[in-house]
Amino acid sequence: MRIVILSLLLPLLLVACNQPSPDQTTASPASEAPAEPAQTAPVAASPPEAVAVKAPEGDCGDQSALAAEDRLANTPKWSLASEQDNFGFDVFRGDTENGEFTKLNKDPILGAGTTDETQKYSWRDDTIDPCKDYWYYVESISTAGVHEKMTPTFKAPAKRSPRSEPAQQ
Repeated sequence: MRIVILSLLLPLLLVACNQPSPDQTTASPASEAPAEPAQTAPVAASPPEAVAVKAPEGDCGDQSALAAEDRLANTPKWSLASEQDNFGFDVFRGDTENGEFTKLNKDPILGAGTTDETQKYSWRDDTIDPCKDYWYYVESISTAGVHEKMTPTFKAPAKRSPRSEPAQQ
């Protein structure tokens, strides 16, 4: 399978806001994207510059008691300039950079098959503990059933810090 990457926006576009549920991924042509020369290999986005920003304090742990739209989430996003024989994608998450990774999506995120149009994809992971760091990568699936890791492993930092405990007297 040949997949050409226009831009890989994973580390820079993790968001914690209202997004479609995990079963509502996106795959849409990007007609507004400027024409760029085709790439023949995945190109990772530059890591964000280190900025000393403290995560806000809040509750940690399982968010399943909250409505889906109220949960904090990590949302990996990626774009492809063109696709050839692309059935779809699987998104994987781990607790450490080199640790064990678990596939998050029950069904593949459908690809565009074969196209020369730019496609944009995303996956909303609202099953996180907002006080933990996570690592992700995306795997492509060809129409022949071949699975191939297509992105580098990247870190999604914690969305918040645990609430401070009052001082004991």
